[in-house]
Amino acid sequence: MTIVTMVVFDGVQALDVSGPLDVFAEANRFLMPSDRYRLQTVSLDGAAVTCSNGLVLQAGQTWQDGVPVSDLLLVAGGPPVPGRLLPQDRQAWLRQACQQAHRFGAICNGIFLLGHAGLLAGRTVTTHWNDAAALAQVCPHARVEADRIYVEDGNLYSSAGVTAGIDLALYLLRRDHGPEVARNVAKRLVVVMQRAGGQSQFSPWLDAMADPASPIAEVQRQILAQLRQSWPVAELARLANMSLRSFTRSFSRETGMAPAQFIQRARIEAARNLLESGDLPIKGIAYECGFGDAGRMRQAFVRALGVSPQRYREAFRQRDPACRLA
Repeated sequence: MTIVTMVVFDGVQALDVSGPLDVFAEANRFLMPSDRYRLQTVSLDGAAVTCSNGLVLQAGQTWQDGVPVSDLLLVAGGPPVPGRLLPQDRQAWLRQACQQAHRFGAICNGIFLLGHAGLLAGRTVTTHWNDAAALAQVCPHARVEADRIYVEDGNLYSSAGVTAGIDLALYLLRRDHGPEVARNVAKRLVVVMQRAGGQSQFSPWLDAMADPASPIAEVQRQILAQLRQSWPVAELARLANMSLRSFTRSFSRETGMAPAQFIQRARIEAARNLLESGDLPIKGIAYECGFGDAGRMRQAFVRALGVSPQRYREAFRQRDPACRLA
């Protein structure tokens, strides 16, 4: 029997809790009684906690009931976590519970609570892409890999945002009981066995727009309207009515990236939209978005997203609903 403990609190993300726990619960259908998972929830607040979506969750015990003996202890995340600092007694409880567990970790930004408890120094972790920079500031002695779905570092496990907790749980299940059990559970939950690529598939590429009144913003608008053009930097500087050196400095200062990097990201974003929503062949998308040919687009996708355009289309293309009314 493997004891899995999920730590919850007021404001917890319901999917951070139910997603991983459902993986282990479904696995019990395929396991001998002696190999099954026993699931327990422990609250850092009262026994009844209110999730961020309003759902009320009744935990099996609270932190004051003692340190659970766990084979795997996971801390869920939630919207209030990055700004929440636990009282010293609860931090001490969490630190002891993790140290006693055979394996421990966090879902999404629950990793902040482990960081505050002093459990991340010298470790490699991930979290939701939107919280990665803040985590690196809070835990400067940890290595934060923002573009990972989940990370294993010894007996410490961390996952990216929300549904990535399911990916992590499937990985742990595969390690415990082999790929066949994990595949069966993935089929029952109607999820992919292993996602291709990293979190950059889901983060916003074009969050680097300059102030609308700036000449740089006008250059960006021209780029986005005519992605098929080659756009040499000298031509962009001419559009902004700046010297090449001044333009390059201003563009980087206002957007946080070089002009060529912005162009490449804009092309990738446009290609993603076409791959998700249309039937245009990949070579046609490559031409329309300014890559020139499918080979260059593939190289750009693999470099930026960790997945080829074809695999991206297979994973994220919008389809007609699977079920229709008769």
